[in-house]
Amino acid sequence: MDGITGAEIVRAAALIGAGVCMGFGAIGPGIGEGFAAGKACEGVSREPEQAGLITRTMLIGQAVSESTGIYSLVIALLLIFVV
Repeated sequence: MDGITGAEIVRAAALIGAGVCMGFGAIGPGIGEGFAAGKACEGVSREPEQAGLITRTMLIGQAVSESTGIYSLVIALLLIFVV
């Protein structure tokens, strides 16, 4: 009778860890970018003449926020393909 080997347990744990990593790693940027876009819309509605500056600042902030999602993707890929 074949049993579950240690390598199979490590592989399963790595795949579960990758899923959890992407789950938690994607929710933060999603909430942050949505909040930033909402506040930018409020800012443009209050001062339409500053729309270009507000949009540029919002996009830079969203790019910085998205970097945490990219980091979690890198960690998840490492868990999937290296471990």
